[in-house]
Amino acid sequence: MIYLLRHGLDDENFVGGWSNVDLTNEGIDQVNKVAALIKDLEIKKIYSSDVKRAITTSNIINSYLNVPIEYTSLLREQNKGDANGMDREIANVRYKEFMESIDVDKKYPNGESLRDLYNRINKLIDIIKDYDNVLLITHRGVINMFYYILNDVSLDMDKKRFGVTHASLHCLNLKEGTIKKIF
Repeated sequence: MIYLLRHGLDDENFVGGWSNVDLTNEGIDQVNKVAALIKDLEIKKIYSSDVKRAITTSNIINSYLNVPIEYTSLLREQNKGDANGMDREIANVRYKEFMESIDVDKKYPNGESLRDLYNRINKLIDIIKDYDNVLLITHRGVINMFYYILNDVSLDMDKKRFGVTHASLHCLNLKEGTIKKIF
């Protein structure tokens, strides 16, 4: 089994993407609650996105699991390019055409389109297909891509379609081609 965990709540006043925004106190509490619930799963290794909010999440989780952690850029959120880490209000004005776009092929300046992210996760599936009993700590966009790919759903801009909330846990079975939210 492969488990996917979205990082805890971060400061949503900033554009996430590849920025190094950290968890809020509420986010830390969320992750501690999840860690207590998953500590008895037979997780052998954690693979984590290498941005701050995911690193903090993985360190909290690992204080309960005590397993090796590997950080990787493959698990990063969609690269929002020049908007990464920008105050959301400023980004909504400066990058309005990107922030409000419904075009999955529209790229942020110096960033990725949603389709780029989809293709990156499709390649990642080939890498992780034989993994077992691992936890991937990542972001909503990445987990959404697993849902799109495994459920053969047409790619769109609906970020909330699959219920990937902060600190939500999802179970991925690539041999059966299934993914489901646990909590």
